Amino acid sequence: MKYESTFNAIDGILRNEAGCSNELDYIEQTSWLLFLKYLDDLESSRELEAQLNGKEYKRLITGFYRWSAWAAPKTKDGEPDVINAMTGDDLVDFVNAKLFPTLKQFKNSAPSADTLEYKIGEIFSELRNKINSGYNLREIINKIDTLHFQSADDQHEMTVLYEDKIRRMGNAGRNGGEYYTPRPLIRSIVQVINPRIGESVYDPACGSAGFLCEAFNYMSEQVKSVADSDTLQKSTFYGKEKKGLPYIIATMNMIFHGVAAPNIVRGNTLTENLSGIMEKDRKNVILANPPFGGSERAEVQQNFDIKTSETAYMFMQHFIKMLKVNGRAGIVIKNTFLSNGDAAAVRRKLLEECNVHTILDLPSGVFTGAGVKTVVLFFTKGTPTQKIWYYQLNLPRTLGKTNPLSDADLEEFVRLQKTQAISENSWLLDVASLGEDCDLSVKNPNKPEIIDERTPAQILDTIASLNADSATLINQIRELL
Repeated sequence: MKYESTFNAIDGILRNEAGCSNELDYIEQTSWLLFLKYLDDLESSRELEAQLNGKEYKRLITGFYRWSAWAAPKTKDGEPDVINAMTGDDLVDFVNAKLFPTLKQFKNSAPSADTLEYKIGEIFSELRNKINSGYNLREIINKIDTLHFQSADDQHEMTVLYEDKIRRMGNAGRNGGEYYTPRPLIRSIVQVINPRIGESVYDPACGSAGFLCEAFNYMSEQVKSVADSDTLQKSTFYGKEKKGLPYIIATMNMIFHGVAAPNIVRGNTLTENLSGIMEKDRKNVILANPPFGGSERAEVQQNFDIKTSETAYMFMQHFIKMLKVNGRAGIVIKNTFLSNGDAAAVRRKLLEECNVHTILDLPSGVFTGAGVKTVVLFFTKGTPTQKIWYYQLNLPRTLGKTNPLSDADLEEFVRLQKTQAISENSWLLDVASLGEDCDLSVKNPNKPEIIDERTPAQILDTIASLNADSATLINQIRELL
């Protein structure tokens, strides 16, 4: 795959760049260069299409600021113009002092916030060039210029590999899990929720926009007319992200997937007072994996009817408020939400105001490196919960970086969920049987409890045997050294 080898080569160059130190830097710097090449190809396609229809297309990026002018000039024969192509300090000075400031101004000159021009301005207001070596920058530009995005196959290959870069970014650093939710899990959630054209889809903690991108892919298959396509482009997907880098990645990720001017804004959703949410603000579908374990200032906590210091519990209240009547949600949340005493009031509110029809219990290792157990809550607003269908995802292997969750792992869940069938892995809970704390803990009544029937002496013998094996292995390693 051409794209894969190119992306790997670029990462190799960035590892030797003093201004870049980890996967987050690699994807950030690759992204803005990839975006400008993608944009140049996109505008060239639109220009050609307009000419074929006898119309004129006005480019957003013109003159020397076009990719084909400053980054990859060509000779009359279409070959790279190595004589006139900037490199070294000249290239870095141009990018830092002219290119970025010029593109940043697009935010001020754009006719409205829902235009690609405005998004370009937003992206380059948030980013900065961290590639200090003009020779490294030239080498990366030359590699990116070999990529083309005119065909559907090219765009698909690029988005798949871009998502893989986001996954690796998501696994880097202590807070990486905020950026990445495994795509097989997202796809299964989208299938269950089944968003339709004409409905609004919202993620108030969108990270890299994985939920919105997968929902766009799913809903694109429903397009039957130009009006349907226009609806998906302009009035379907809405996101908000608090942090700068994931916000930029989310915007570019959606553009790469085919949404020209994503309705994603940067901001802290939790600073919005619930009492200020009006009917016009509410959405048909909410898909999200809100950050957990965080905290907010005391004044932010005052925005919520149920006071809590846990961000995930604040988000749950936001979800309930933001859904239209009969609106649907698929929410990933830490499994402690089901039983934690601090969340009891939020659980009660959820059960009273929404029909929590499905809970998917996920095994450890779904979120690589996070070390947490999670569940997915599926609910519809407007009627109280009477029965909940649980599905426990029991896999015959341990999940991890080298053995991640797959679409096949979730096939049975998606299939059984349609009828809420009872199986070894699924069962129904009558909400009337719950106590005051509304404990929703996962307790599979169809799976026999495994009891260790060994005597204490037998257990001690097993421990001694394992210790002996470990000692032997250590000695073997020492002999090799």
